Amino acid sequence: MELISKVSKGSVMDQIYLPKKRMGFEAGTYVAIRPLQETAKVDAMPIFYNIEYLEPVKVAITKEIFGLIDKNTSDYDNVIITGSFIESGFNFNDIDVLLISEEKIKSEQLGELIEKNTGIPAHVIAMDNKTLMKGISTDPLYRTMLSKCVSIKRFVYNAKPEINYKILDVHLLKSKLLIENFDFLTGKEKYEMVRNAVAIARFIEGKEVSKSKVDENIRLLFGKEMDERLEENMITDKKDFIEKYNKFYKTLSSKILEGVKNDSKQE
Repeated sequence: MELISKVSKGSVMDQIYLPKKRMGFEAGTYVAIRPLQETAKVDAMPIFYNIEYLEPVKVAITKEIFGLIDKNTSDYDNVIITGSFIESGFNFNDIDVLLISEEKIKSEQLGELIEKNTGIPAHVIAMDNKTLMKGISTDPLYRTMLSKCVSIKRFVYNAKPEINYKILDVHLLKSKLLIENFDFLTGKEKYEMVRNAVAIARFIEGKEVSKSKVDENIRLLFGKEMDERLEENMITDKKDFIEKYNKFYKTLSSKILEGVKNDSKQE
């Protein structure tokens, strides 16, 4: 329950009056008091993108993160929370936060502050709008992240896809580690590497690069519920998966290298 009241001046002590007819706040209850104007911004409901439902405790954590950043950052354009935290359930290890600002931000310190106040490790990535727009244009993972997220301010990022095969070749290297280090990676790391490769393939083909479409593609390529099984580190037939992934990776890598060669000829 939440009540809004005004501080009144008393003869000995200032006081806050509460209506006699109320639910909660019984006599003797300890409460926290803070100025309404300081919380108005962060108490507003966060803006959801392609999220049908977010657990109330996650909404509360999201608002707390927005409030912490608002208090400790002098100027920012937007704050966006994405990743496994906003997926259904509580199968997450950290919180991914994009902080969009033209100012230089000490993201590591903000991450430590968020973890101290929420108890959840936070990965804060600070960038300016130019960097963000470049990422959305050339990196499929940016499109995947922003296709499903929560933000403090409403945004519209209409960046035209720009297929730069040299950049995509660098991005694809992140997914090569899966083949060589399969037994040593966590479920989240495996999922992110597969998601990265599949997102790149869809990006080149001019297809929608959203989380739901990428997950659907992973299931189509590698097997039923494979997106969830990867993330939960529950691959039962490792040999079959590695064979399928290796074939997919080599085909995608060859396509990108062919694109690099063609781009070089045009230059």
